[in-house]
Amino acid sequence: MAGAGPVVRPGERATVRLRDGGPEEAPRYAPEWLQLREGPDAAARATQSLDPLRIRPAGLPGRTGGLVVHDLGCGTGSMGRWLAPRLDGPQHWVLHDRDPYLLHFAAVAAPRSAADGSRVTVETRRGDVSRLTPDALAGASLVTASALLDVLTAEEVTALADACTGAGCPALLTLSVAGRVELTPADPLDAEITEAFNAHQRRGGLLGPDAVTVACEAFSERGATVRVHPSPWRLGPAEAALTEQWLRGWVGAAVEERPELGDRAERYLRDRLAACAAGELRVVVHHSDLLALPRPTGGAS
Repeated sequence: MAGAGPVVRPGERATVRLRDGGPEEAPRYAPEWLQLREGPDAAARATQSLDPLRIRPAGLPGRTGGLVVHDLGCGTGSMGRWLAPRLDGPQHWVLHDRDPYLLHFAAVAAPRSAADGSRVTVETRRGDVSRLTPDALAGASLVTASALLDVLTAEEVTALADACTGAGCPALLTLSVAGRVELTPADPLDAEITEAFNAHQRRGGLLGPDAVTVACEAFSERGATVRVHPSPWRLGPAEAALTEQWLRGWVGAAVEERPELGDRAERYLRDRLAACAAGELRVVVHHSDLLALPRPTGGAS
């Protein structure tokens, strides 16, 4: 949406490198899709990951001014709206995204207070978060992201692990696809569509459903303690609008990967959409949340 949001201001510091497509590359996600998934995302995220985050920041060096949270690929800012009110103390959120419209929306809709009423402030940085520069996380207390790992390559995940462990800050990376879907009632074509979709997710060297495994290895090799928790979407009649859009994208990607599915997939999608509209379809889309706790830097134990 050209002109819908702010552009990089004079003197603004770019802290991420752009992929070859450059800053004018079309946005990857529509705000309408992000809005549809925000509720199910919030319900799915694993709250077990929060206890270590509530304890650990107090022991990190240079954190007397409160938490500094870098939200990578922030989209409309749903992670901040979910997490900031669940953590105590003053917080400063640095929102990263390449879409200026989404950055504007995220900044305007950001929460203003923490769990204990402390102030929450935000700033925005425009750029593609797939490759962090060495100074991008200077002073960070926490790195967060949603639905990011599976659209990165192994090289990019390694760079992310390097940046987080180098800064000594935890990383909470939520809602990465796990490659498993359960639809009720079942259909004989479910497995073929799932397999084709997963293959599509791996196009161009992207990790897709392998992302969490690769990220666990990358962070562990750098001395971090890694914890993984399930965070599935559970979609029923109340989420019919999201289910419809997810189905269209899921089946469409599968057919793009394997055109021979075409006629059968068309019938499959028609029947699935009808069941969704009738309130008869239930879908579980499996995701994983990863929490990496690196060794603190600066001599903290």
